[in-house]
Amino acid sequence: MLEKGGNAVDAAIAAAATLTVVEPVMNGLGGDAQVLLWNGSDVVALNGCGRSPSDWSPERFTSYTSMPDIGWESVIVPGAVAAWADLSAQYGKLPFEVLFEPAIRYANDGFLVSPIIARQWKVHAERLKYQPGFADAFMPGGRTPQAGERFRFPELGRSLERIAATRGRDLYEGGIACLLLEDAARHGAALSAEDLANHRSEWLRPISLRYRGVDVYQMPPPAQGLAVLAALGILQHFDLGPNQDQALRAHLQIEAMKMAFADVYAHVADPAWMHTDPATLLDPGYLESQARRIDSKKASAYPACEVPRHATVYLTAADRDGMVVSFIQSNFHGFGSGVVVPGTGVSFHNRGSGFTLERGHPNEVAGGKKPFHTIAPALMMRDGRPWGALGVVGADMQPQGQMQILSALLDLNLNPQAALDMPRWRIAPNGEIRLEAAMASQIEEGLAARGHRVVRIGPGSIEFGGAQCLLRIEDGYAGASDGSRDGSAVGF
Repeated sequence: MLEKGGNAVDAAIAAAATLTVVEPVMNGLGGDAQVLLWNGSDVVALNGCGRSPSDWSPERFTSYTSMPDIGWESVIVPGAVAAWADLSAQYGKLPFEVLFEPAIRYANDGFLVSPIIARQWKVHAERLKYQPGFADAFMPGGRTPQAGERFRFPELGRSLERIAATRGRDLYEGGIACLLLEDAARHGAALSAEDLANHRSEWLRPISLRYRGVDVYQMPPPAQGLAVLAALGILQHFDLGPNQDQALRAHLQIEAMKMAFADVYAHVADPAWMHTDPATLLDPGYLESQARRIDSKKASAYPACEVPRHATVYLTAADRDGMVVSFIQSNFHGFGSGVVVPGTGVSFHNRGSGFTLERGHPNEVAGGKKPFHTIAPALMMRDGRPWGALGVVGADMQPQGQMQILSALLDLNLNPQAALDMPRWRIAPNGEIRLEAAMASQIEEGLAARGHRVVRIGPGSIEFGGAQCLLRIEDGYAGASDGSRDGSAVGF
């Protein structure tokens, strides 16, 4: 798209559309997207995330102990396609239909499945093969494609053609929408014609925090990007430079992240339902007090602050005029809900599982509501100019990975690829601190000595996220892509 005379927005949309074809595990036409963009004068945010069906209520799920994470009862309105159209209309240069030419070609002619995607495809297919439409779409001949095998999906190609011709509206109130609604009714789902037709993307003001002289921007709630900013706001009160003990450095980061997660999980939800303003969680005085609570010699547990009443792809693009796009797109879990609507190639995400059944919680399930959202693109500014863009895929690993990479860039002064290659840790839901195989033994020993439950994970795991990053340099951009996933940095 850049070679055709397009800008960074055109390139990002074309890549996002193509990824729904060649990386169907982690994203699809039935998923969500979020975008941060430097438009030449300001950082703007586009929320391409949908709401729950208007007929949903807590009573609908009384027979469940937790929100369903597969099937139609985990499906809410998808927002990615509308986000493509709105982003293109506001900032793109090329005709909308041109952006879909590569995606349509790959869907109709096929693509060679990579080893990483083939492995993930097989893992998730075993779990989802009995969901409506899944096996027919993603297990032709009764099995998943092998690495190097050509996979074609002409039904998806036809839907992409209709989306290109209607600037996305066919998915929400045209022929595709009719097929989606017929399938929903066939399976007793609550999704309605009004739910689809009423969906709109939202242009929002991003949230930000300055760390080591760089303004880090994140999507506002219900996205979890606030956790990155909260952790950085705590860590700016410590020395995390190259002369710091590596185990202590990791310990401080882990403790700050635990604090940030406690607050985010307790309070972040659809903004209309939150009990507090996000600024309360990012107040400098509060974050300084959080920093004082950290014991450098001991791991601790942290409750949420008192305030007044988990699968994804990331891409980033920049152009000669300085436009920078930080773009993330997601099914949530691998293949999302597992629901694939016959005749469309539309595979639905399972973002409905992001709600909670806890009564009175700001993120309690309800109709017409956005769930807590894991996807979180980042964009960084320095001295009033775009400095870079960063994204890490992988549910709760997203803020953890972003924080570690930003610290590597700004505290250790590493180049982008070195920052992405640096072994990462992860706070697991059960409280374990899981370490990448290449993590230094002295860090493992130092964390264990402080009381962390440390587990080293074998080589080849993707649970530590996949990252992409670009930074502005004097004469252009420096890009990097995580070696644990398919991806590369390309310049023209």
